Amino acid sequence: MSGFVLDRFEVTVGRFRKFVEAYPGSRPAAGAGRHPLIEGSGWDAGWDSNLPADAAALRDAVMCDATYLTWTDEAGRHEHLPMNCLSWYVAFAFCAWDGGRLPTEAEWNYAAAGGSEQRLYPWSKPADSTTIDGSYAVYACTGDVTGAGTCAFGNIQPVGSRSTKGDGKWGQADLAGNMWEWVLDWYASHPSECNNCANTTPASYRVIRGGGWFSGASVLLSSFRDGFGPSGRSSVVGARCARTP
Repeated sequence: MSGFVLDRFEVTVGRFRKFVEAYPGSRPAAGAGRHPLIEGSGWDAGWDSNLPADAAALRDAVMCDATYLTWTDEAGRHEHLPMNCLSWYVAFAFCAWDGGRLPTEAEWNYAAAGGSEQRLYPWSKPADSTTIDGSYAVYACTGDVTGAGTCAFGNIQPVGSRSTKGDGKWGQADLAGNMWEWVLDWYASHPSECNNCANTTPASYRVIRGGGWFSGASVLLSSFRDGFGPSGRSSVVGARCARTP
């Protein structure tokens, strides 16, 4: 696999606010956000209709859940929380505007599994360690500790809140828990071995990885994968960007 850089943190409300302030000038041009070694991985102009028309519409689009919404129209205490309610298209557009791209599933998995170490969880040392609790990850509605097991907004924690204990091999925080993260690929069977590859053949869902603040421990395994409709928005789905050095 060619070299890549995966952001240390999930996209925060504060980072996303700058994208909203620049919108619609921050919408991607055709081909933006492409993986340099994967043909057809950049922004398709045919997707333009899946983006909000203007900043007001974008703000409305990321207000998908009255109870667990992290976005606020004015900057405040949520700036370091992970941004949620992002569709795949908006996540792609943000990463392209931010000078990066969505990671491929292979890249994301490589970071979470510690490459050849094949870690069970991103923090697992040795690789077969099964240790997981609330000091490693934000999951199972236990993020705020005080309301352990009771799902509430306070279970969503600032990015990096479990660092460095829960970090992956190369320092990425929250690869397991806090928010599910969009990746580039369509949700389909994935080859056991690949080099600079991604599923770019259209299907019904795009891949999400990492589990979220409400997920059980088994969903946080580095190997666990799921799919979600690319136009879908949820209080448990956010994003993390990748970059080509």
